[in-house]
Amino acid sequence: MVVIKSIDRLGRNYDEILEQWRLLTKCRGVAIVVLDMPLLDTRNNREGITSVFLADLVLQLLSYVAQVERENIRQRQAEGIAAARARGVRFGRPRLSRPGSYEATRQDYLAGRLTKRDAAALLEVSESTFGRWIRADRLGEGVIE
Repeated sequence: MVVIKSIDRLGRNYDEILEQWRLLTKCRGVAIVVLDMPLLDTRNNREGITSVFLADLVLQLLSYVAQVERENIRQRQAEGIAAARARGVRFGRPRLSRPGSYEATRQDYLAGRLTKRDAAALLEVSESTFGRWIRADRLGEGVIE
């Protein structure tokens, strides 16, 4: 027996929910109890065709509603992110500014006097940050703030 709080816990979209329901109930013969929807309790719905029909009908409807709600949430989230970006909000971790000794260290690295690891250690940044700065300079992007 599988006990779940809500039908949308079975999958991320309508098709996935239905497929998981079918796999569990029909293929594996598992009883499912959905706590927030007593009509979807398959423990005692095995005998009558009417109760099976009602459970399948409710499942189809609830799966559809869950899918639409997820799409609405995704759309509202995208709209909120777009509005925040339009207001100038920057997401993610703030970029590190290059220290004053960066240019000299960069020249030593490019001349082969320092390894990337040593150059990054001198600047007290990670190798990947130092490498990103070098690539940005090669692409002419200049200082990334």
